[in-house]
Amino acid sequence: MRVFVAGATGAVGHYLVGQLLEQGHHVVGTSRTRQGVDRLCARGAEGALLDIFDAAAAERAVAAAAPDAVVHQLTALNGGTSADNSRIRRIGTRHLVDAAHRAGVGRIIAQSVAWAYEPGKLPADEDTPLDLAAAEPRATMVAGIAELENTVAEIDEHVVLRYGLLYGPGTWYRRDGLAADVLRGETTDPAAAFLGGLIAGDAVASFVHVEDAAAAAVSALDWPRGVVNIVDDEPAPGREWVPALAAAVGAPAPTPTTGRADWERGASNARARSLGWVPRHPSWRTGFAA
Repeated sequence: MRVFVAGATGAVGHYLVGQLLEQGHHVVGTSRTRQGVDRLCARGAEGALLDIFDAAAAERAVAAAAPDAVVHQLTALNGGTSADNSRIRRIGTRHLVDAAHRAGVGRIIAQSVAWAYEPGKLPADEDTPLDLAAAEPRATMVAGIAELENTVAEIDEHVVLRYGLLYGPGTWYRRDGLAADVLRGETTDPAAAFLGGLIAGDAVASFVHVEDAAAAAVSALDWPRGVVNIVDDEPAPGREWVPALAAAVGAPAPTPTTGRADWERGASNARARSLGWVPRHPSWRTGFAA
């Protein structure tokens, strides 16, 4: 299969390209930099230099690749802001989907998130509505997610992967990553605001190792259309996972606290499991240490 990977040099994209190539797919991957394109070519993929905010450039890139499927893994989290990320979700997705339509591409896989669900006590499944009544600043994030997913759904054969918090190489949650710096009190990076302070409280989160996230995207090339949570088996409160993360990165654990927002509920992976997805890291407990 010919697969066009938008965001091929990001945390998920790096693993995704490797897994696609290992399975014999022809991969055309995009990067915002010439260095990224060169790295893709060195791995055996085709590289395409692309500014996703340039609609005409997106159309040319997808048309030239003539893919059977498009995989959307674009974010602005590496050095960007929440506003930048929202812009990619809204405008970048619009350009990518329009380009896919014009090129006659019938299948798209897109990255979303598993923490945009409405409030509740139990981990959310895919039938749970998004939190469209949220107050700011959460409202902007949820609206961007909803717009991304609605735009992607314009392509008939679409799969939306709602990832949990990504950890592992290339992510914020790694031994030398942003989360470790926050726990050590060693960063002034404004992106640290995304992490919410790493509070060891009652807020429940769901994680997924970046390698498992990529594997889900590969599998989704053959999945029925719809939304799928891609999270590990163990949603957990911060009072459990934050100290474990601190221990894994050699940082002091924050003082435990109580309380959570009603939407901080985690997510269920039952649908992904039913489709045959088996994470190599079924729990953050062993994944953090690894």
